[in-house]
Amino acid sequence: MSTSRRSFLHAASAGGALAGVAGFSALSHFLAPRLAGPGDGLDAFQAPQGDAISDATHVLNRLSFGPRPSDHAALQALGPQAWIEQQLAPASIDDAWTDARLRHFEALDVWPLGELLEYNAKELLDQLTRAKLLRAVHSRRQLLEVMVDFWTDHFNIDPSKGDSKWLKPADDKRVIRAHALGRFRDLLKASALSPAMLWYLDGRVNRRANPAEKPNENYARELLELHTLGVDGGYSQQDVMEAARCLSGWTVRAREDSRFAVGRVAFRADWHDDGPKTVLGVSIPAGLGEGDLDRLLDLVCQHPATAEHLAGKLCRRFIADEPPRRAVAAVAQAFTDSSGDLRETLRALFATPEFWAARGSKVKRPFHFVVAALRATAARTDAGPALQAYLLRLGHAPFQYPSPDGYPEEATPWMATLLWRWKFALEFAAGSLPGTRSDFERLLRAAGGSSALAAHFLGRQATPGETEALAASGQSVALLLASPAFQTF
Repeated sequence: MSTSRRSFLHAASAGGALAGVAGFSALSHFLAPRLAGPGDGLDAFQAPQGDAISDATHVLNRLSFGPRPSDHAALQALGPQAWIEQQLAPASIDDAWTDARLRHFEALDVWPLGELLEYNAKELLDQLTRAKLLRAVHSRRQLLEVMVDFWTDHFNIDPSKGDSKWLKPADDKRVIRAHALGRFRDLLKASALSPAMLWYLDGRVNRRANPAEKPNENYARELLELHTLGVDGGYSQQDVMEAARCLSGWTVRAREDSRFAVGRVAFRADWHDDGPKTVLGVSIPAGLGEGDLDRLLDLVCQHPATAEHLAGKLCRRFIADEPPRRAVAAVAQAFTDSSGDLRETLRALFATPEFWAARGSKVKRPFHFVVAALRATAARTDAGPALQAYLLRLGHAPFQYPSPDGYPEEATPWMATLLWRWKFALEFAAGSLPGTRSDFERLLRAAGGSSALAAHFLGRQATPGETEALAASGQSVALLLASPAFQTF
């Protein structure tokens, strides 16, 4: 444990900013009835036993947003491989308690889309953000939530642009969430025709009604550079232009035009360039009309660079910031062999030796860190303004990244957030974060003592140095949350 961090925590305590576990007693007794119940897991608390990160802990760390108190027992009852298979089939997992919580966010189920215009845009973003947080904290379908987070960044949409502010909730449900563990080809087409994406990357104004008009290339460029082949995928500017021609004619009814059928996607044949095209060296004949879209998507999905690009990103998320080449090759091959079946692709990734060897080596992004803290402590939260404000300060507010590439996965861009992470640990452990609480005294009793509680947070037994630092701090929960071991996974 670094001196600076220890000093920081002691200084905060001396200033009255932090109450220890014992000092939290009165509030915890008051809150206990509200904190107990479905999704709590304290009755089945089981901490890691070994001095190193076990297979079970590693799987929980990588395939979820962090273990809850009962997760080790549940995983060990199944075995790591069976638990992975269960997570790859989320529909088989009963998640009724989480679903019940989400019924409060009625805007996320609104249909037709025009009815979303009745909502204030800030209210829609709040509901979308709160639902994401609550799912990440409470859902038993953790791999699904991790992959929804992954694809949200991959197909990033900043809802501050135009009608996207009203249409993004539908994109989250009908595009990202619906296809997160399905086939990539289906996900890609759903994204291409997403009303929010057509707004965000200007696909709705991509038209070539006459030879003098130049099609809008914004979406075509990001389709090749970000969504499929990757920046080094071997495409040219000419390919971008030809892809834009293929995509011309698709539009979405705008709020400014009429409140009737807002968000409806349509193909305008009179806006489409229906001439012959050549993309990535493959000829696309004239006269296909809206079929140009499918022909283009087939080409990019079947291209080797797409398999390589997606495999690299998946390995970066689940293995290492510098993805090992052998693992990337194996995952890319599985993607190709399965025609983009994302379950088969992930199954191959989780079978690589590199996945099993990379333990405790990745830094949690701020959203991951905050959610992991709430999961580890069996916290209850309303995911309201106070929690969202912390994510904003940490630079990782959901659905608020301004450019199409999405929030970065690598550790380096997040290193500047450490001070705010420590501040969050202090405020949360002190019970001072409005709308978010954990019964730390009950958590300690359920763990069976401070050593087991430390092992739960660290993913292994504490070292002698860590044990000494925890005893000296007088505020073990805050120190554990701020520890290097908890910052990594």
